[in-house]
Amino acid sequence: MERELYGREAVFGDDGLAARLTGLTPYRLARADYEHHDDPPAVVFTGGRGMGKTAVLKQLRHLYREVTPVALVDCEAVTAPADPGPGWSPVTGALPELAVQLSTRVRAARPVRFPRLSLGLVAVASISWTREDETRARRDLQSLGPMLATVDGRGAAATGWVTKVLTKLAASAFDTVAPMAGMIAEATVETVLEVTFSRFQRRSADWYGGYPHAGGNGRAGLRQLAVDFERGGDLRRRAEDHLVLALAEDLVAAYGGLSVGARRGRPVLLVDNAHTALGRQLLEPLLRRRAAGGRDRIAVFASSRAREHEGLSHAARRRLPEVAHGSHWTRGTGVTSGILAVELNPLDPEQARAAFDRHDPRGRTPAGLARGVHRLTGGRPLAVELLALAAGQAPEPASLVPGSLLDTVVEVREDRAPARVADELLARLLPGPAPRLDQLAVLAAAHDEDSARLLAENRLGRGAPDGDVALRMRDALRADGWPVGTGHFVADPLLRALLLHRLRFQDDDHPSHGVWQAVHVTLRGAYAPSGRRPNVPRLLHQKLVLGDAEACVAHLRLRFDEPDVRGWLGSLCFLVSAPYPRPRGFTGSDPRRAVALGRADNAPPQGLEPSAAELHTRLRRLLHGLWLLSDPLALPDDEVIDKMAHELRQLSGRHPTGNSVLWDAATHWPRDIRAWRPPSMPPGGPDA
Repeated sequence: MERELYGREAVFGDDGLAARLTGLTPYRLARADYEHHDDPPAVVFTGGRGMGKTAVLKQLRHLYREVTPVALVDCEAVTAPADPGPGWSPVTGALPELAVQLSTRVRAARPVRFPRLSLGLVAVASISWTREDETRARRDLQSLGPMLATVDGRGAAATGWVTKVLTKLAASAFDTVAPMAGMIAEATVETVLEVTFSRFQRRSADWYGGYPHAGGNGRAGLRQLAVDFERGGDLRRRAEDHLVLALAEDLVAAYGGLSVGARRGRPVLLVDNAHTALGRQLLEPLLRRRAAGGRDRIAVFASSRAREHEGLSHAARRRLPEVAHGSHWTRGTGVTSGILAVELNPLDPEQARAAFDRHDPRGRTPAGLARGVHRLTGGRPLAVELLALAAGQAPEPASLVPGSLLDTVVEVREDRAPARVADELLARLLPGPAPRLDQLAVLAAAHDEDSARLLAENRLGRGAPDGDVALRMRDALRADGWPVGTGHFVADPLLRALLLHRLRFQDDDHPSHGVWQAVHVTLRGAYAPSGRRPNVPRLLHQKLVLGDAEACVAHLRLRFDEPDVRGWLGSLCFLVSAPYPRPRGFTGSDPRRAVALGRADNAPPQGLEPSAAELHTRLRRLLHGLWLLSDPLALPDDEVIDKMAHELRQLSGRHPTGNSVLWDAATHWPRDIRAWRPPSMPPGGPDA
């Protein structure tokens, strides 16, 4: 089904990247000028999870599948069947799937046939067949049936060819005492050529004469191919590379010797998750052949989560907007210079707004919600789309904030049960078993690797059988393309917010929230003066999470007159970065708002002198106001912003030396917050 892909015009425009490489405009399917006539680059879209790589590939398949051969394979989804034979590997599992997709009939052109690939896969599949295990042979042959149907499309062939092959094999190759890969493969190939291939197609076997040690003899090449596959290691890799080239050669043959206009555009090969071992095995043979001067008419589009993958070492790198009208790519000397790596950019605020307009055409949601979602997600397309969908389906959208959207239950697809937005996002941004997510939710509360290891030791068990839990989770995050930082163990704001949301509600223990409390109590104890890692700012941070705002206000009051006003403001900003312990699904007025505006109980602690009491009250209002305004799960509030600026100006007037810094904060922080930026440090400095 076609979907709206915001901000991807550089790919799908009439003169965009897809049109220039396929020779066909994506939507009108009119002819387009080729940017690279006989030597196109293989395009690899890069970006983390949720950046829309798979969506782009699926949209390409949807748009082109009726007019040119198209195939899409997800290299992380190719799994072995229940009882794979020795001839199965991820490569031999993926190639028949690609061939069957590419053979689908398109407008005004005969289906593509794959005789070379069929012969190679049949030879490999036969390496362990014996007469004593006819079931294995029949099962392997039947699994190749759809691909062999691309060679012989007669109705009778689909039901009768397997029996004929087995009968022939029983009278020839299976007379040997023990299975011998080469002999069986040769007999199998001869049988398939005789039974399934037409007189004209049998010449396709000659292509294997170029296989190492074949001496120009195609049958000998197929025999050696099967032997190499059975031996494994580098020899198997050589055999698999040749099978990939067989698929490409069949595509080349389908486009060769035809009259002008017989086929439009180029065939399209789409490889999702190409950073995996299977992805490299599918792409590298094509890249090596192109680097050696071989030419084909295949438009290759792939995706990679690993932007710095070694397979992209010599790729030309572009950001998506840079390739809207030209890729500016030329082939270099390295094999991987044949790659054009295109980094998918996040959506901008206007594109996020467009997603909300699509799902909420009547504009029932708050005016700032789309921009708040953009701030929370960083413009990650998957998250923007899902949160916009949640806003459109919400029964009472007028009071929504980004945090309440996470608790919304939405119907993502008709064939699936409705799901909570936070759970759906985590499942797609960080796929894995629930225990792994629970571990990461605990570690998301950590500030750095040391505190993550402390949490792992105290909350996740010291004696993990597979090593240090925190370091394992750190490496897992990195392997999945997520940043790990010093300010936060889970450095991506969206992922951290989702994991902390899971930590808050995973035990369904309202109102105690036992797991949430225990994790933050552990950190509070570690940061205390008598703890294992004494740290006053982090101690106060944890106290604020646990509801002890008064301790933070008292600390700010006692340090207020110190000369380092910038340091004091930095401490304030660090404190209010604490996650707010919100109840599930809460959509009413945020309790911090009433405190910030002086409408809650603002009585100072007893025993303070009037001047200190007045300062304490102002700082309490400032702390809660900035805490609310800095929260990515909330929305900015103009009244609270104005009140924050007022409090900062009042504080500027009473500080002995730092009045200009506080005055600048009162001036610049409201601008930062209204521009959806964090408060700049120093106020009005480069952060703005």
